[in-house]
This record gives sequence, C-alpha cells and structure tokens, in this order.
Amino acid sequence: MPVAPLSPLPVPDAGTCPLCGQANACVIACGEAARAADCWCMQACIAPEVLARVPPAARGLACVCPRCAQG
Repeated sequence: MPVAPLSPLPVPDAGTCPLCGQANACVIACGEAARAADCWCMQACIAPEVLARVPPAARGLACVCPRCAQG
C-alpha cells in the first residue's frame, strides 16, 4: 500500500499571536530587528503558563500579543 506524502505544516505568521490570531505588535516581526530591545515584550513578564499554551509549531517563530501575555 503506497504511503501518502506528508504535507508540510504551515509556517506561523510572525506578526500574529499564535494564541488569539491578533497582531502581536512585535517590532522584529514588523521588520525592525534593530529596535528589538525596545519591543514591549522585552519589558513584559509573561507567565510560563501562557508560553506553554503556544502551539509547538509556533514556538520561537511567533510572539504572543500584549493581551494574551497578560494571561
């Protein structure tokens, strides 16, 4: 029996929160990597429980939004 080829997983949109689908306001995703230290998330305290809800396919590729970061 032939095996069907696996389809690639969709790449998460770096500018979209992987939890709610809204814009995440990430300066890196907006193409401003030089301003990364100024991003809201660099000063935010994001609970480990929130980060644990990020789907594995989006981890390290898309930031949560400020609203979701608050829990």
